[in-house]
Amino acid sequence: MAQYMFLLYDSEDWYDNVTAESWQQEMKLHTAFAEAVEKAGAQILGGAALERSSTASTVRQKGGAEPMVTDGPFIETKEALGGFYLVEARDLDQALELAKLCPSGNIELRPVMDTSEDAAPKS
Repeated sequence: MAQYMFLLYDSEDWYDNVTAESWQQEMKLHTAFAEAVEKAGAQILGGAALERSSTASTVRQKGGAEPMVTDGPFIETKEALGGFYLVEARDLDQALELAKLCPSGNIELRPVMDTSEDAAPKS
């Protein structure tokens, strides 16, 4: 089984008008997604919702210079990273099928790199 990061991007405007009822409905959609992942024989290994991008800090590092810390996200976008799931799936095809079930406007799907000693290139 391989691991895939599902990065969830959406407009943050939703948070401006969210009600307790709409919040609960959204959480039900994510619960249904988690159940669908399990039913497919895959597994959610972790995940979390993130605070708004306005709470972000960015650390920029360039060629030996002292790292610079700034408030806010690195770039302005219409959609912001709002959360993630770490999913263990059979293969990319299954991960893509599961991403289609995820209740988020945009999902960036990336395989997790194997950084174990066994995966290191042989000289």
